[in-house]
Amino acid sequence: MADATDQIIVFVTASSEEEAVTIGRKLVEGELVACANVIPRIRSVFRWEGKVAEEQEALLILKSRMELFDQLEKAVKSLHSYSVPEIIAVPLAKGAGNYLDWISEMTGKPKKN
Repeated sequence: MADATDQIIVFVTASSEEEAVTIGRKLVEGELVACANVIPRIRSVFRWEGKVAEEQEALLILKSRMELFDQLEKAVKSLHSYSVPEIIAVPLAKGAGNYLDWISEMTGKPKKN
């Protein structure tokens, strides 16, 4: 069974559903994530350049492994329209063993730089 501490959930906001799907598809194709869920309409309130802003965005919820995070971050930044995209990872404390195994099986080995 896979070690639960190796799997992560990564949150990425995107400017649109289309951008989120494009990013998610590329990450799945590149074996950096096992799955990308797209939540198409969220409202984000945040501080940017000294002002409070409010935007409609899409949210990506990605399932991956900690050892792939650096590559995943680099890929998201190369595909993303924001200069400072949200890319945050949360480690999984526990999960169904067969699902965690699936995440490991569907993601590739880290590439050496």
